[in-house]
Amino acid sequence: MEQATLGGGCFWCLEAVYQMVEGIESVVSGYAAGQTKNPDYRSVCSGTTGHAETVQITFDSKVISYFEILEIFWISHDPTTLNRQGNDVGTQYRSIILYHSPEQKKQAEQSIQKAGEHFSDPIVTQVEILKEFYPAEDYHQNYFRTNPKQAYCHYVIKPKIDKYLKTGFKVKKEGS
Repeated sequence: MEQATLGGGCFWCLEAVYQMVEGIESVVSGYAAGQTKNPDYRSVCSGTTGHAETVQITFDSKVISYFEILEIFWISHDPTTLNRQGNDVGTQYRSIILYHSPEQKKQAEQSIQKAGEHFSDPIVTQVEILKEFYPAEDYHQNYFRTNPKQAYCHYVIKPKIDKYLKTGFKVKKEGS
């Protein structure tokens, strides 16, 4: 198994999309790329920790490649808006790829170039080495699955899922 760590706005959105993808074993919402040790949601939202809301994805590279995970990343958020996704504003919502190896860094840079062909504005996604990942509080995990009736889930997360479903990427079978 390999891991990918990505930030693209609210972690609930990326988590919900990647949980549907065949070859993804787990998705954990959390915080990364900041200077504060053991941050919590409140401190991250204050903007003082430097952390971004991220997801750490464990995947089977025999089923889905890191590059394909990045392709899904580009359709799951707007990488051209600095520190913002829709109404979610702040550095914690920045677009960021946190690589685990030099090969992931290389693929991230190649993926940005390829994705840039599909956006009229420049991509502002940061690419940094992952130093530390801190899982978010339990109530943030599996948020869409456990709170599907919440307004944020209906108006923000569900359209991202619908967009993913139209891509042709493989979707996990029910119960897997």
